[in-house]
Parts: sequence; structure tokens; C-alpha cells
Amino acid sequence: MLYCFEGDSLTIDGTNIVASTGAVVDAATALELSSSSGAECLVLQGRPIAEPVAQYGPFVMNDRAEIEQAFEDYRLTGFGGWPWPQDGPVHGADPQRFARRPDGSVEHPQPDAHPG
Repeated sequence: MLYCFEGDSLTIDGTNIVASTGAVVDAATALELSSSSGAECLVLQGRPIAEPVAQYGPFVMNDRAEIEQAFEDYRLTGFGGWPWPQDGPVHGADPQRFARRPDGSVEHPQPDAHPG
């Protein structure tokens, strides 16, 4: 699967696809890709897992009961809880972006890493 997420369009072996569109391609076949708008794409590949799939909203599980459990977990804990008193995207008078890693370490972007 090739998913075009940036730019106006992408041409795959002469076939044009517009942005925000995916195309199923054969991973064993060489393809010619071109774009006049500097398209950016994700290349997604995987083997089928031969498992049932149930999807509702942002949740993807194996069956309806697991979907319902995921909603209940989210309602009860927000998937582990939200450590701030508000639901806003930033917190405090001088909000800073950061990433908290599973090991507990905190990473802050370098100054001017994301101008604008």
C-alpha cells in the first residue's frame, strides 16, 4: 500500500492519484513514481494475520466485545489517565512541547527545531 499524504498528486506507473489517497501495489514489482508537487508518501506493508477485525471509531480490535471493552477502558481511565487538570492541548502559562517515553524519560525538542 502506498499512501500519498502530502502534495497535490502522485503518478504511479502512469496512473495519477490525488493526495490523501492510497493505492494497492505489488511489493515485488518495480514502480516508477513521480510528482510535480513534491508528494510525500507512506509505504505500508505487512502480511495478513488471518484474524477477524472489528473497527469502530478510533478502535480496532478482533471482535465487538473487545471494542466495547476499549470504549469502557477509555471512559474509565483515558487509557492510563490524563495527568493535568484540564483537557486542553497545552498546559501552563509557558507551554512547551515534550514527549514522555515509556521508560519515564522526557524529551524536549531542540530550539528552532520546528520554526513557525
